[in-house]
Parts: sequence; C-alpha cells; structure tokens
Amino acid sequence: MSTPSLLILPGDGIGPEVMAEVVKIIDWYGAKRDLKFDVSMDLVGGAAYDVHGVPLSDETMARAQEVDAVLLGAVGGPKYDVLDFSVKPERGLLRLRKEMDLFANLRPAQCFDALADFSSLKKDVVAGLDIMIVRELTSGIYFGEPRGIIKEGNERVGINTQRYTESEIARVARSAFELARKRGNKVCSMEKANVMESGILWRDVVTEIHEAEYPDVELSHMYADAGAMQLCRWPKQFDVIVTDNLFGDLLSDAAAMLTGSLGMLPSASLGAPMENGRPKAMYEPVHGSAPDIAGQGKANPIACILSFAMALRYSFNEGDEATRLESAIEKVLADGVRTADLLAGEGVTPVSTSEMGDAIIAALDASL
Repeated sequence: MSTPSLLILPGDGIGPEVMAEVVKIIDWYGAKRDLKFDVSMDLVGGAAYDVHGVPLSDETMARAQEVDAVLLGAVGGPKYDVLDFSVKPERGLLRLRKEMDLFANLRPAQCFDALADFSSLKKDVVAGLDIMIVRELTSGIYFGEPRGIIKEGNERVGINTQRYTESEIARVARSAFELARKRGNKVCSMEKANVMESGILWRDVVTEIHEAEYPDVELSHMYADAGAMQLCRWPKQFDVIVTDNLFGDLLSDAAAMLTGSLGMLPSASLGAPMENGRPKAMYEPVHGSAPDIAGQGKANPIACILSFAMALRYSFNEGDEATRLESAIEKVLADGVRTADLLAGEGVTPVSTSEMGDAIIAALDASL
C-alpha cells in the first residue's frame, strides 16, 4: 500500500508558525505509530505572490489535485491590501476550493470542558458542545451569475445571484446525512424557503434525499435566521446542520464563537472520491493569518493541529488516531496549559506556540 501523500501550504502570517507544530505531530506519528506520510511543502497566498506574482501557481494547483490531502495554514495580510482583487492572497484559497471541487465544508464547533468559561454564553449552555456545520462551498451566491456592479441611470447597482441546481444540493445533503450516521444521527437543514425560491428547492431536495436514502436519520428544517437564534439559545439541540454557502458562512462563524476562541477551530473541505476511494480534501484552521502577532510565538496551533486530526479521520481512515490526538489536546487544556488567547482564569500555565506543540506531543507519548 502506497504511503499517503500530504501537501502542506503554510501560507502567510502565523500560518508557518502553527504549521510547524503540525509537522512535529506528523513526525511523531511516523516515529511512534508507524503512520507515515509523503509530505511536500509549497506556497499559497501572499507568500506565493511574493515569489510567483500570483496567489497560487499552476504547478502548485496541479500538485494539490494529485495528493491525498492538502493542509493549509492561513492567507492574507495588510501588505497585500493594495493588490488588485484578482491576485489578492484569498484568491489562491478560493481557486483551490473551486478547482478541486470541494463542495462540502465541515466546520465542527466543539467546546472542551476546560474552556467552557471562555464562551460568551453560560457554561451549562456550551459545556460539552459538539456540533458539525456542513456548508455547501462551491455554488450559491458567491459564485452565481450574473454578478457585478453596473450603472442604472444615475446610480450604481450591485448584483449577486443565488443559484443552486438539484445535484449541487443533493451531494452536500448526502455528505451531511453520512456524517450524521457516524454521530448523533440528526440533521437540521437551514435555508430561507419562506422568502427565497432557492430555499424552496433546497428544502425539497434535502427532503427527497432523506426519504429515498436516509430514512433512518432524523431530519428537521429551520429557517436560517431562526437557526442563528437557536444556536445562541441552546446550541446542544443540534448535531449536524446542513446549509448553503452564504448562510453556512454566517452560521459557522456564529457557532465558532460559542466555543470561546477561533484559535481552537478546525475545518475540512471535501469533494468527490478519487480513484483510491479517498475524497479530494483540504484541511485548514478557521482563524486568519493574524499578522499582528506573527513571529511572536503567541499563536495558538491547536486549530491547525485539530485540522490534521480531521485529515486523519476523513482522508486517511485513522479515526482511532484522530481521537488519540484530540484526547491529547483535551488533556493539555485540562492541565491548564494555555497560549496567549486563552490566558484568562487561575491556575494556567502560559506557553508559546512551540511549547504548546511540545505539550501535546508529551500527552501523545503518555497515551502509548
């Protein structure tokens, strides 16, 4: 059996710092669990623009299409704000998602018990929270045509089009139902069928897929604005939420803050299975490049490390090892080890980015 391949794109800002800790974890798995990866490194975002004049070279894009999974750090920074829209760092990320056809974005919102006090909600509301938002990622209003800014009479008009096909809705719905079968067996589909025709189609197709293929999974429907309210009121009522690109963008960011820190949140973007059966996949932390703290050892690497845990689970069929890594992180946090974003409270031990990585490796060693 060939060694699974992993393309690492550290990106900009704190991306290289947090990714360095992931590389340490990958090396640990090779040395201690005989779980080896064929790892290659390349450039994306501003780092790629500085070298190639584009945020993602054609050569890097081709490599991303060939490997078993891509692990990305973060892109962007104020030095690139003056660039034309077509070559801004974020365009590299969008190109990866679009050309790899990564249509299902998985955004878990999990609150470790040790961090329940960091949420803006009451502890009993978020302690033990473990939900998954599945966002359609390659269609909808961010990609629909026509779009642009045009002149009508004496004023400008901004146009964006919400557009979905049945097949686009069906494939992301299947992803959500499959995930639910491995979790709490509940899916809540969110749209705006009360005011949008695309929402009516969304609800119809999700219902059809449920009745025909997943009748064992509990399905409910909710308007997206009501869903946002319920996420703030009692988020633990949900297991898997499936929604479109725009609402998924908004709802997943809202759910992210329930956990207290963006530095804790991973994500996965999955596409259709390749010849080897693995889905095309890219894994990345939810946080941005945080250029204000880059190079200072203040960044929290846990979101990026948890993104690798998602890769273990969804790309490499190593669910037990993913759980081992997640448990090691939980142990470190329970012991009060904290990076700068999590220093509130008593009895905490402040650590740098690299020291957090070392602490997680120590916990992995203790798990053997």
